[in-house]
Amino acid sequence: MIRPTLVIFARAPIIGKAKTRLAADIGIVHAKRLYCAMTSRIIRNVSDPRWNVVLAVTPARYIGQVRGWDGQMQTGQVRGSLSARLAHMFASRKGPMGVIGTDAPQVRASDIARGFRFLRSNAAVFGPADDGGFWFMAMRAPVKPCVFDNVRWSSGHTLKDIQANIRGSVARLRTLVDVDDGPALRRVRQK
Repeated sequence: MIRPTLVIFARAPIIGKAKTRLAADIGIVHAKRLYCAMTSRIIRNVSDPRWNVVLAVTPARYIGQVRGWDGQMQTGQVRGSLSARLAHMFASRKGPMGVIGTDAPQVRASDIARGFRFLRSNAAVFGPADDGGFWFMAMRAPVKPCVFDNVRWSSGHTLKDIQANIRGSVARLRTLVDVDDGPALRRVRQK
């Protein structure tokens, strides 16, 4: 059996480029610091010997350049839309693969384990986000690129759109908060 892979889509922590919506509420310096802390926490929380963890870094020139990410297997994201980047990542891996971002610091290894377990009997697994998107997506190879067509990313329709493209059964994990702005940050801190 092929060991599952968990890919963490991560943006290099460049002031003014990472967490821009959050930065509008808390300032660019604080947003960068918070992004670094959240990303480090997520990496710690989901690292587990049951699966491979790969950081998919953008821009790719920052592979191996971000302090705190050294020691992690890293790959670059291709240029293009999120649909193109996800399609490329799923096409480049064999076996079960899950993808998370760096927006849900509450994620735990037990969530990922449950997702890979559900994937054994489902075509796809999603961890819904409270904003209509998702914090986790897993599918088994091969994944057709059309799965990512006509998805309204960063909207309240994201999860519904992508699920509509999947043939077969879909399982869901618990709903988490995506920390994209000040109100979401407050909701996470209150829990």
